Amino acid sequence: QVQLVESGGGLVQAGGSLRLSCTASGSGFSVNTMGWYRQAPGKQRELVARITSAGITNYTDSVKGRFTISRDNAKNTVYLQMTSLKPEDTAVYYCNANRNWDPLYVYWGQGTQVTVSS
Repeated sequence: QVQLVESGGGLVQAGGSLRLSCTASGSGFSVNTMGWYRQAPGKQRELVARITSAGITNYTDSVKGRFTISRDNAKNTVYLQMTSLKPEDTAVYYCNANRNWDPLYVYWGQGTQVTVSS
């Protein structure tokens, strides 16, 4: 059974930085895309950034130039480097891994809280 374990969330002041990590463990892990989503209170979960196994990245407009996603395929790990954090970045951040969104190959982490104080 595949599990995604996240780390790196916390409390930071506006303008600060955090780095999130997510590592997949378990047998049968076969995905092409890994990424990060976030959900703020009262809002829908939204894509933050994603990266394919080939290194192609996508970012939501609000984080472009501030966040960087990267991936270590050998370690089944995806990272999200967040800089110039803003209070509106406050949310629970969820790691996702999937293979073309095939339901048999969609995995979510448990979520890690990121809080940015003004």
